[in-house]
Amino acid sequence: MPTLDQIRACFSGDRFATETVGIHIDVAEPGRAVCSLPILPAHLNANYAPMGGAIFTLADFAFAVAANGHSTRVTVTQQVAITFLAASRGKVLTAEARCLKAGRTTCLYAVDVTDDLGTQVAHLTINGFTTDPPPLKTN
Repeated sequence: MPTLDQIRACFSGDRFATETVGIHIDVAEPGRAVCSLPILPAHLNANYAPMGGAIFTLADFAFAVAANGHSTRVTVTQQVAITFLAASRGKVLTAEARCLKAGRTTCLYAVDVTDDLGTQVAHLTINGFTTDPPPLKTN
């Protein structure tokens, strides 16, 4: 079973989420992950609240870590339903992804996004498609 540091190293390859957006992996367990995003001015919309795209990216990344962090197969997002519940006024967003059902080729996850003030910011359901990884390229 990979360690948290090994999972972080693996997902450092997702440079948009980790470098550009600034998401951190806090917990990675089979079928569950918690990721956080310290809110920066670049994440805010014109109303000074975190932009929906930043919230979505955090939630989708938490799903990816939960579904793939302890798996030898590859799961990708197939369909998402997101409900924005409240504007965040906090300084940190946290997304917790939990597996509700994992089948041979599809899965269903719930992701809840909250802020450090206790506000539930968004709820997502994510259907994933699971497949074998592509063969390694040899040159």
